[in-house]
Amino acid sequence: MIQIEQLSKKYKDAEHFSLLDLDLKINSGEIFGLLGPNGAGKTTLISILCGLIKPTSGTFTIDGLDFKSHKNQLKQLIGIVPQEYALYPSLTAYENLYYFGSMFGLKGPSFNALIEEYLDILGLGQFAHKKIKAFSGGMKRRVNLIAGMLHRPKVLFLDEPTVGVDVQSKTVIIDFLKELNSNGTTIIYTSHHLNEAENFCSRVGIIDHGKLICLGTPKELIQNEQGAQHLEEVFLALTGKALRDYA
Repeated sequence: MIQIEQLSKKYKDAEHFSLLDLDLKINSGEIFGLLGPNGAGKTTLISILCGLIKPTSGTFTIDGLDFKSHKNQLKQLIGIVPQEYALYPSLTAYENLYYFGSMFGLKGPSFNALIEEYLDILGLGQFAHKKIKAFSGGMKRRVNLIAGMLHRPKVLFLDEPTVGVDVQSKTVIIDFLKELNSNGTTIIYTSHHLNEAENFCSRVGIIDHGKLICLGTPKELIQNEQGAQHLEEVFLALTGKALRDYA
């Protein structure tokens, strides 16, 4: 589904590359976990794949379409759920979803029914006509998720989809994502919740200093790291325990 070749990115006036000669293949139907410390290059890679920034060098394709010559087509194929809430607080949940869906050309009774269906599935049906500013963090997170996948994308990019939510909201979100994946959506997932990633992802890639340093199923990575019993221990063994603060 996604093929990345020799992808590099160096920001203007930066001393180092944020990504350096990165090669990666992500298969159709995977739940692929993109993990790494702060500043490792995760956000840069996702931003490039979503068409938000241009790489310094290298290339990638999504569903066989090259990013240079099929930019508009690629945007139709993907959905993005950012870590920050991309919602209008003065609009209701329904109004937000109607607005974002209409940007993809969705309309008519079937679209209205789809909004109601997803709100019900994620436990928000009774709050459909309440303003977002009155919602809890978990409720906003669930509306944020629906907004990114209303157009039923082939590839869904998720940046910390369960950060700051209660256990019940987290469970509903993960179950919903698993159902989406079972229906054919390829998921690219980034998170600092490594226990969640271990149970959720079919395959994981860890990047650090802009390079891919390991790749495999969570089980494979744990087995290959001596003494490790969980993915978090693999992560710390490969990236170290030093703080990764940056500004």
